[in-house]
Amino acid sequence: MKLLLLGKNGQVGWELQRALAPLGKVVAFDRHGHNGLIGDLADLEGLRRTVRELRPDVIVNAAAYTAVDRAEEEHQLASLINADAPGVLGEETKALGALLVHYSTDYVFDGSGDAPWQETDTPRPVNHYGATKLAGERRIQASGCRHLIFRTSWVYAARGGNFLATMARLMRERDALQVIDDQVGAPTGAELIADVTAHAIVPALGDSIKEGLYHLAPAGETSWHGYATFSAECLRAHGIEIKATQDCIAPIPTSEWPTPAARPLNSRLDTTKLESAFDLTMPSWQQGVVRVLLETES
Repeated sequence: MKLLLLGKNGQVGWELQRALAPLGKVVAFDRHGHNGLIGDLADLEGLRRTVRELRPDVIVNAAAYTAVDRAEEEHQLASLINADAPGVLGEETKALGALLVHYSTDYVFDGSGDAPWQETDTPRPVNHYGATKLAGERRIQASGCRHLIFRTSWVYAARGGNFLATMARLMRERDALQVIDDQVGAPTGAELIADVTAHAIVPALGDSIKEGLYHLAPAGETSWHGYATFSAECLRAHGIEIKATQDCIAPIPTSEWPTPAARPLNSRLDTTKLESAFDLTMPSWQQGVVRVLLETES
């Protein structure tokens, strides 16, 4: 089996290089590519040319425009990368008879209520980033290609910029912090996303019923404030010195931390469909956070 991985140096892409390796030959590109082939989602014709030349059995698109606030100004670029490029990948995947794996976000929802979002719930993005990711989902679906789309939330990893890495740094530098406590979801490790992806590809290739849209997140829920205080407790428990302990992290509402792009308050994702289709039990969100904290702080 030949797999084309796009976005190899991102948080999820880095873990996918490891997770996909046992499945076959992985051709992994960052934005620049090599040997005349590219992984730049902003170059639609280059993207088509690359897929047509490589003719992979599976395309895994871990590349995206992820600057949520900047997307409020860079509408065209965000739409090109998050909507137009997945549409092109869908068309080329359809022509090959291959399988396309793509990642989306809890930001397709408006964050209302407090029930976990199901795949059948109506999306209503509250920012342009979420709108582009939803458009990307729909372009893939409209292409008629075989696909797996995984919506996930609050992604972090041992490498790259993310909330967990930022908090760990600030806890060492500052005596006190303020963190939002009225946005609720589940921190999702890139390692978990990559492992679930690798686990799902072969069954999906063998059974078209398993193709489609899934929510992918660990078990449990927390706020950003709960996420931060848990991280502080973990660091202290393992003898890692920090200034801002859990008692020094103050909860604040979203209204006290305005951003250019609105954020959904409810980012809970129901993973029942995923667990049932692929015989999975999702681990708690705390497990992944502890592993990454200890890996990066050791």
